[in-house]
Amino acid sequence: MSTATQTVKNSTAAAKSVARTRQNWTSARTYISAVLIVLWCLLPFYWMIVTAFRDVGYTFDSTPFFTHVTWDNFKTAFSANLGNHLGRALANSLFISGVTTVVALLFGVFAAYALARLNFRGKFLVLGVILGASMFPGVAIVTPLFQLFSNIGWMGSYQAMIIPNISFVLPLTVYTLTSFFREMPWELEEAARIDGCTQGQAFRKIIMPLAAPAVFTTAILAFIAAWNEYLIASILSSDATQTVTVAIARFAGSQPHQEPYTAVMAAGTVVTIPLVILVLIFQRKIVAGLTAGAVK
Repeated sequence: MSTATQTVKNSTAAAKSVARTRQNWTSARTYISAVLIVLWCLLPFYWMIVTAFRDVGYTFDSTPFFTHVTWDNFKTAFSANLGNHLGRALANSLFISGVTTVVALLFGVFAAYALARLNFRGKFLVLGVILGASMFPGVAIVTPLFQLFSNIGWMGSYQAMIIPNISFVLPLTVYTLTSFFREMPWELEEAARIDGCTQGQAFRKIIMPLAAPAVFTTAILAFIAAWNEYLIASILSSDATQTVTVAIARFAGSQPHQEPYTAVMAAGTVVTIPLVILVLIFQRKIVAGLTAGAVK
């Protein structure tokens, strides 16, 4: 009897050991995969920073560490004497991206709520059109926009870049928020209506506070999309309204007939770091927004 009991205990211990080993290997594979993905994403960014701080004479030095460090590349990037108006371009991008994000959210929140809550004929057709608009190639509308804005005198103006940006960011906003509003329980709104709230009050006092993480996440995604836009800005902007993506593409070096790789890397570092800091500061809200509605 004792021998059989001991055998069962040994078998159980062996099974637990095997299960623990498998779990450890699974965890190890997960961590290794995460590290490889992070390295794959961050190594180009790291190399950009290394090149940004490297002397022009050592631009193509393959040393993977900081060598021949200098701040001259950042001075060149902000040098108005060379025609590199990076400071003005940063202000333009901030203004254009901010206005685009605010307008897209203002219309996108109400449109997404209506598409999620209301039942009307052609509802899924509208969603299909919105999804199709988000995938529409921007290059196909550059020539018509150029002709239109030239005719009405808007070429080189802020509205010539904000309006097309809204047309690309708004579908993303509507489609993202519609998925979230669809998962929110109707009972919350119905309870507020029973307590005496109007539909507008229920939306403002009950739905919007609950939707804040998703709205915040959508705002970050919309801002980044508008900030990174290049095609429309390269055609429709002027020297006074060009964004950072266009300004970097038109950079001039400190020497004639020289491709300013280090200055471009310095400008790329200046442009990218604020976005990285923004995501790191608000990462909890972003993750909360991305997972909101995933579990009922």
